[in-house]
Amino acid sequence: MHPITKAIRTRTDQTNEMENSSPLFLTSSFCFDNAEEMRAAFADESDDNIYSRFSNPTVQEFTDRVVALEGAEAGFATASGMSAVFGSMMALLKSGDHLLACSSIFGSTVTVLNKYLPNYGIEVSYVSVDKPEEWEAAIRPNTKMIYLETPTNPALDLIDLSFVGALAKKHNIILNVDNCFATPVCQRPIDFGADLVVHSATKWIDGQGRVLGGVVVGKKELIHSIYLFCRSTGPALSPFNAWVLSKSMETLDVRMERHSSNALALAKALEGHPAINYLRYPFLPSHPQHAIALKQMKNGGGLVAFELKGGVESGRKFLNSLQMLTLTANLGDTKSIASHPASTTHAKMSEAERLAVNITPGLIRISVGLEHIDDILADILQALDKC
Repeated sequence: MHPITKAIRTRTDQTNEMENSSPLFLTSSFCFDNAEEMRAAFADESDDNIYSRFSNPTVQEFTDRVVALEGAEAGFATASGMSAVFGSMMALLKSGDHLLACSSIFGSTVTVLNKYLPNYGIEVSYVSVDKPEEWEAAIRPNTKMIYLETPTNPALDLIDLSFVGALAKKHNIILNVDNCFATPVCQRPIDFGADLVVHSATKWIDGQGRVLGGVVVGKKELIHSIYLFCRSTGPALSPFNAWVLSKSMETLDVRMERHSSNALALAKALEGHPAINYLRYPFLPSHPQHAIALKQMKNGGGLVAFELKGGVESGRKFLNSLQMLTLTANLGDTKSIASHPASTTHAKMSEAERLAVNITPGLIRISVGLEHIDDILADILQALDKC
């Protein structure tokens, strides 16, 4: 089957195939017929479910669907995207190890890398997104993991996954890729050498702003270590959220087609607007890494970023002038969302740190929804006129 078909047809629980929609297992623990069955489960001699912090059929179905789409060997679902990010690092890194990250990543991930990993003796350093010649020189003898996002949050820079995949393989380093912005139907990092892929399923995978969730997929032996870490530390995905996310996987491909076509149309219409210094969308020829986008992405995704000429004040006027678009701390919704990264998601970074990763005072990020493109464009244009 095609991965998209697998993401729709995969069912982990087969107890009642008369149900068209998979059952929801809202239970904290599972029962055994006898003492030997229970002993074997606790000894890891069977695949029986024990406790929903460890495993749950509903959660496993969602995980298996992401595994199918990403072309991975195994996966583990977590309570949020950040618990997936943190678990993918802490399960595999130890005191004395070094993590190399791209300089442009989600603000909360920056906090984890700068504030918390050093508490465990894990060294962290950064390399520029647009200077690949610096990457190999930044690798140390103790470098255990490379972590990156592409497209990056929020400026939509792109990183050549083939290049980094070959670099990681050459030095025997784990390549961990946040694929949240692209989704597995737009980009599959494992095809280019990634060992792990993480998602905030809260975003495009859910697609309707309903539930929190995260997932990490990749090589079986790495996922097993992540599973052991997470089942002990507790960031388990709730079965109800997993059920919602599993159903969302059935429409991910068609939703992303619409998000992406709307985003491309919006980007083409806004490029060159007199109130905008520059605009970025991966599938526009003007994007600095357009060739990379064509090589590793099926489409450009649902995010558009542009810089207003008037800086912070223009950014505030723009957001306050929007009549339809939503202002909220999320992305990947059916509804179009506007945000000002410098004052929200990346506000805890210094101005110098933000500028180093292209987060300028006037940067606006649009998560393009499923509304009619004419309405999305009309609202943005009237807000731009008031800047």
